[in-house]
Amino acid sequence: MEALNVPLADTPVVTFWEGEIVDAKNYTFFTGKWEASPEDDIRHWSKFPSFTPLLGQIETDGGKSLDFSNYPYIFMRWKEQYFVNVGVDCGLTIAGFYYVCFSCSDGSISGFYYDPNSSPFQKLELKCTNEKKSGFTFSSYELQ
Repeated sequence: MEALNVPLADTPVVTFWEGEIVDAKNYTFFTGKWEASPEDDIRHWSKFPSFTPLLGQIETDGGKSLDFSNYPYIFMRWKEQYFVNVGVDCGLTIAGFYYVCFSCSDGSISGFYYDPNSSPFQKLELKCTNEKKSGFTFSSYELQ
C-alpha cells in the first residue's frame, strides 16, 4: 500500500501487507494475536451484515464446522508488516490490523481497523469498477 501526503515523510510511504483468509481450518474468526480478544473479534466481525448468519455457529463451535465453499463473501484479516521505504519515525503506525470482508458478487471490500491504542472501528472501503473485463478492477478507494 502507498500512503500519500504523510506529513513527516518526503515521499509516499509504502508498506508491506500480509493477509489471512478465514477458512475455518487454517484461520478462524478468532484472531488469537495482535492483542485482539475473542470479544474484540466478535464485536468487529459483527459490523459486517454478511457475518450475522454465521454468528450462531461460531458461538457453538467456533465456526469450525462452517463450509465457505459457496458462501458469497470471503472474510480476511490484513496486517501491515513493515515500512518498505521509510523508517518507523514517518508518523504512521502499523500496530493494528483490519478485519476485512470481500463480496464475491460485486468485488467490494470493506474493513474495520483494530488497534487497542487507536480510535475504534476506523473503516476501509474499496469499491471496484468492472470496465467490461472479466474480474474486478479497483480504480479508487477511501479510508475513513
